[in-house]
Amino acid sequence: MTLAEPATIATPARRPSPPPSPRRRRPRPIGAAATVAAIGVFAFGPVYWLLVTALTPNDDAFAFPPRLWPETVTFEHFTNLADNPALARYLGNSLIVSLLTALLTVVVSAYTAYSFAKFRYRGRRSLMYLVLASQMFPQALLLITLYLVFSAYGLLNTYLALVLSFTTFTLPLCVWMLKGFFDTIPDELIEAAKVDGAGQGAIIHRILLPVSLPGLVATGLFAFIRGWNDFIFALTLAGPEKQTLPPGLVNTYLGEFQAAWPDLMAASLVVSLPVVIGFTVLQRYLVAGLTSGAVKG
Repeated sequence: MTLAEPATIATPARRPSPPPSPRRRRPRPIGAAATVAAIGVFAFGPVYWLLVTALTPNDDAFAFPPRLWPETVTFEHFTNLADNPALARYLGNSLIVSLLTALLTVVVSAYTAYSFAKFRYRGRRSLMYLVLASQMFPQALLLITLYLVFSAYGLLNTYLALVLSFTTFTLPLCVWMLKGFFDTIPDELIEAAKVDGAGQGAIIHRILLPVSLPGLVATGLFAFIRGWNDFIFALTLAGPEKQTLPPGLVNTYLGEFQAAWPDLMAASLVVSLPVVIGFTVLQRYLVAGLTSGAVKG
C-alpha cells in the first residue's frame, strides 16, 4: 500500500506591476490668480488713475482716448497746493472734527457697550435692537431734520454740529463692535476686582479699558475715517469757514466755470496721506479689535 502524494496548491501567478506613471503636475490656480488680479484692479485702479491725472498737464487731462500714463509728467499741480491757503483751513477743520468725533464716539460707545455686555436689566435687549435698527435708516434722510434742529439751537456753521451728526451715525456700529469685544472678557475678572473692593468706575477704567485697547482703537479709527470722508453733512451744516476737506476741495476746484481735475486729484492724494498713515500704524490694533469679538473665549 502506497501513500498518496500530497496535493499541490496552485498559486496564482503574479501580475506584472504597471510601469510607474509620470508624476502629475499640479494644475496652476488660474482662477484664483484671475480673481486676485480682478480685485487688485478694482481696489487700486482708481488710486492709479488719481495719480496719473495728478501728473498730467492741463492740456492733456481731457485728451481722448485717455492714456494710461501721461506723455509729459508734471508736478505743477502738487506745487500749486502751497499757494492755496484755503486748503490749510479745510485740513485743520477736518482734523478737529474727525478727532473730536473719534473721541466722543469712543467714550459714549465704551460705556454703552459695557452696559449691554456686563449688566442684565429690563429693556436691555430692546435697547440693543433699537441701537442696531438706527443704523438701517439712510443717513441723508435725516439731513433735513438735523438741519432744522441745529438751526433752532443756533448750531449751524459750527464744529459742534458736525461732531454731533457724525457721532450719531458712527455710534451704532461702534457700540456693537465694542460689545462683542467686552463679551470676550471673562466675568471672573470683574468678580475678582469686586472682591478686592473695586467699584464700577475702577473696574471699567483700570481693568476693562486697558484690556480693550484694540477694540477702542478700532472704533476710534472707524469714527475718524467717517468724519474725515463725509461730504453731504459737512457741505450742508457748515459754512465756508468750518467746512472740511471733501466739500472744500470740490468748491475750490469744481464749479460752473471751472473743472480743474488735475489739481483736484493732486489735492485728494495729499489729503489722503493722514488716513493712510494712521491706518498703517494702527493696523494691528484694528485687525485685533475687529476679530476679537467674533469668537467667545
